[in-house]
Amino acid sequence: MEITFSNKKLEKLANDYRKCQKEFGQIRARLYNKRLLDLKNAVSLEDVRTLPGNYHELVGNRKGQWACDLDQPYRLIFEPHENPIPTDEHGKYIWLEIKGVEVIEIIE
Repeated sequence: MEITFSNKKLEKLANDYRKCQKEFGQIRARLYNKRLLDLKNAVSLEDVRTLPGNYHELVGNRKGQWACDLDQPYRLIFEPHENPIPTDEHGKYIWLEIKGVEVIEIIE
């Protein structure tokens, strides 16, 4: 799956493990890189749905975004490249048709 970043800092941290470790600490840096690798190796978002990390859709004012767990209480937030996001006849997102994501932020 294609991964892009909403800002240069997140991209830099993804590409420089030492810098990432200095910024986030060893545990969060390892999990950040693991989650990104899981996303990169996936063909679609459906492929990560059952992996460790609790990949899930967000609701409310974050509808259209997804999250996965890092070290508690931190989560990695991302959204699909597809616009509009593919949905079925019931309005549920079709994870299988999402082939790329943009990493937005890491939040508590």
